[in-house]
Amino acid sequence: MQISKTPNPNALKFTVGVDVGVPATFVEGQETDDSTAAALLAIDGVTSVFMTADFVTLSKTAESSLEMIAPQAAGLLEERLVS
Repeated sequence: MQISKTPNPNALKFTVGVDVGVPATFVEGQETDDSTAAALLAIDGVTSVFMTADFVTLSKTAESSLEMIAPQAAGLLEERLVS
């Protein structure tokens, strides 16, 4: 897995190397039946999840730390998508 910065300072791109499906956006506070997106949104500070092709992009609140979010998100993605 590769983690990259994006032009948005409040977002990180996680290239997982497997197809995650058609473009889909999931937002904090909205119900979803996608268990991976729901788990990512449950990480403190994550506000949205965008999934497409072989990557997932997470956006966070301005107050949250990417350094705190990244390891949790990477572990979750490794467990659910890369295994």
